[in-house]
Amino acid sequence: MQNERQQQAVTADGRVLSGTSYGPAGGRPVLFVAGAATSKLMTFGSDLLSTLNLQLLTMDRPGIGGSTPDPTRTLASTAADYLVFVSAVLGEQTGKVAVVANSQGSVFGLALACAGGADGLTLVSPADEIAHPRIHAMLPREATMLSDLAQTKPEEAAAILAGFSAHAMEEMVMSGSGPEDAGFYRREPFVSLYRRSLEEGFNNGGAGYVRDTLIAMRTWDLDLDAIDCTVQVLFGAGDITHSPDHGETLTGRIPGATRRVFPDAGGALLWTHAREILESVAA
Repeated sequence: MQNERQQQAVTADGRVLSGTSYGPAGGRPVLFVAGAATSKLMTFGSDLLSTLNLQLLTMDRPGIGGSTPDPTRTLASTAADYLVFVSAVLGEQTGKVAVVANSQGSVFGLALACAGGADGLTLVSPADEIAHPRIHAMLPREATMLSDLAQTKPEEAAAILAGFSAHAMEEMVMSGSGPEDAGFYRREPFVSLYRRSLEEGFNNGGAGYVRDTLIAMRTWDLDLDAIDCTVQVLFGAGDITHSPDHGETLTGRIPGATRRVFPDAGGALLWTHAREILESVAA
């Protein structure tokens, strides 16, 4: 990929945060928070970055890819790690950055916004808070069982999640998606990118994926009223995996947030409509 640069930061307690930046080094920085079990290799709209003068930053969350595992990691500490990484890459000790977060990564994007680290947040096909009472009531029992277990017996939920592999994750995504999304996910160049990203994502015995998922499945406990940046929530009408109401409830919980549902898209919205998403961020 053109203009790809490996990046690294070290936290105050000595942990390594591994990441990559794509696009022109002097372009407007955009932090991309990728979805479940995907590493810093996962990106979108890479062919548009130079045209739009955007620099896309990605980071392996602790335990994923090349980032040091952190067994006590929380939602707040993960947001803090992203801020350390952004500061190290951009050479800034303070300041905010535009954030695009996808799927299960969206909870970390929200945590960044709550911490005041986002200069605009775009949630693309965000995975909803299953533990939220309104969302929980919309879902069938089989869709909430693991989340319920994560709430009451996190050690048992972690043991189940630890049984996943890169291949099992791919199969779960393919089988759980609608036919159009599954067709897109199986085509090149996406499928090769996804598989390489998953292989890195399950480094360290999948510890990063397990921790990510426990955080996302349990009650978020985020003060969404503290978000003071612009937030847009984007969904594809054909998305059958990320939210039972296409983010309507989530949008209503965030002050001033707006929602757009694309009639010609599904769960793969981030990649099928990358130009519209990046042009919106660039604007």
